[in-house]
Amino acid sequence: MCGIIGYVGREKAVPLLVEGLKRLEYRGYDSAGIAVLEGEGLIFEKCAGKISALESLLRNKNFDSTTGIAHTRWATHGEPNDLNAHPHLDCQGNIAVVHNGIIENYRSLRELLGRKGHKFTSDTDTEILAHLIEEYYDGDLLEATQAALSQVEGTYGIAVLCKNNPHQIVAARNGSPLVIGTGKGENFVASDVAAILRHTNRVVYLEDREVALIDPDNFSISTVDKVEVTPEIQEISWTLDQIEKEGYPHFMLKEICEQPVTLRNAIRGRLNYEEGTSRLNGLNLQYEELHLVDRIILSACGTAWHAALVGEYMIEGTAMIPVEVEYASEFRYRSPIINEGTLVFVISQSGETADTLAALREAKRKGATVLGICNVVGSTIARETDGGVYIHAGPEIGVASTKAFTSQMMVLSLISLFLARMRTLSLEQGREIIDALYKIPDQVNEILKNDSTIQSIAEKYYQKNNFLYLGRGFNFPIALEGALKLKEISYIHAEGYPSAEMKHGPIALIDENMPVVVIALKDKVHDKVLSNIAEIKARKGKVIAVATRGDSEIADKVDHVIYIPQTLELLTPILSVIPLQLLAYHMAVLRDCNVDQPRNLAKSVTVE
Repeated sequence: MCGIIGYVGREKAVPLLVEGLKRLEYRGYDSAGIAVLEGEGLIFEKCAGKISALESLLRNKNFDSTTGIAHTRWATHGEPNDLNAHPHLDCQGNIAVVHNGIIENYRSLRELLGRKGHKFTSDTDTEILAHLIEEYYDGDLLEATQAALSQVEGTYGIAVLCKNNPHQIVAARNGSPLVIGTGKGENFVASDVAAILRHTNRVVYLEDREVALIDPDNFSISTVDKVEVTPEIQEISWTLDQIEKEGYPHFMLKEICEQPVTLRNAIRGRLNYEEGTSRLNGLNLQYEELHLVDRIILSACGTAWHAALVGEYMIEGTAMIPVEVEYASEFRYRSPIINEGTLVFVISQSGETADTLAALREAKRKGATVLGICNVVGSTIARETDGGVYIHAGPEIGVASTKAFTSQMMVLSLISLFLARMRTLSLEQGREIIDALYKIPDQVNEILKNDSTIQSIAEKYYQKNNFLYLGRGFNFPIALEGALKLKEISYIHAEGYPSAEMKHGPIALIDENMPVVVIALKDKVHDKVLSNIAEIKARKGKVIAVATRGDSEIADKVDHVIYIPQTLELLTPILSVIPLQLLAYHMAVLRDCNVDQPRNLAKSVTVE
């Protein structure tokens, strides 16, 4: 879950590397470091803390180097201190390595190398790689890296420099994303396109166990086993302004406010009003195959898992197909049952989530057709699934997911509509859903205009240390998501429950110091939710309600109301989550938390 960038070309490397690190800081911000080939030597600087600390170290130093690698770390092995920061060097200080991933057999390798006289200075698994490459090095950096990686078990995205191989970088990937950017007289390597998009939009995604040798004018790719690979160059359609703040104080707020646009992007060209259905050609399945599906598994982690829960309600409620929602982190460890009619969807914003990739591969190993719902074109999930749907949310930089979550739910509604029209849904019902889908982006915009009300509520409660979130039916997963957002960015303890479960335990916590957020929309269980609210108020709890516009009775029953527009019940989660995103955001700002880079978290979880 770390950020890597490397440059080899004709420009000064250090400014390019630092700029790239800043665009990768959402991937890790415990420490940062840089290594360059300067003159006839290898020079490095690294330190604990954010990239600004590294910039301070570099400020009064003049580097002419045109070749270098850099890294921003999210700690796995070893504390986030100066010694454990990357890059890591071999015994002689000739070879530098930056690494994203986990070397699972690092203890046995460390012991083996120790017996051969290697001395270690850090607690990290990464340092093993530098010493292992040194062990095999005889002048050819590519071959030494291939030989070293043949001994490694685990995940890695690495970039390697050697002072005896000027104007060269060796990069390799296994389970941790890495991309080569190609330009004129310069080439890049990075763990995310965002780091290099200012300089090139022509990229090659490395596959697992591939190794690249990169110089200013060329690059070649082969496998760890020395089999040559023909690269496929892709062009990135993102623009640089999509990953800038554009005047917003935080990426998270920018991304919350982008949701009217990203939701339109998710449905653009995908609705067929004449036939009352959706167009999802990326599924790559024939109608006959889809008719045979009698069970669906949705697998994901974190916020994407909450989207999957919403998808379960959507698909079962419209298409009448049984759906199971699985934590991807548990899926491959519990012998999942895959039958002939089972269709598996994996959901991930980045398309690189390690646990979700493991679930994908386990499902395929058991013979399932596996489809993906992801945001990043060319990501590993996009390449390894049998088909799928892109959510088209654009780059999401804030660690706490917002626009990707709503776009995932929007895509799941399209999948539900598509499957339902093949089975149970009439043309008229399909068109009713399409009409409602077209209105969603403007309805989200209406909610965003109510931000000042939400901010004023946050001002009353930001000093509280505990929250409950309650919802029923389609909005139970939104209670979970609202609680998760608050935990992630404000560090307030929060729990989400089905409203009816409150009296089965959580009600014991309710008193005048316990704020409760209740999603209380005008739906078939509205009266029951009002009863839950009455139970909270009887115990002096403070109630913040998310209610349907036009609900005249709820204001007298709660302390605060946030209204959202009316829509079909299955689409309400896309609207009801917006106030909860804003509430969490304002609470975090008032508590002076780092909204975009919450402690201990990273954007793309590429390790188990």
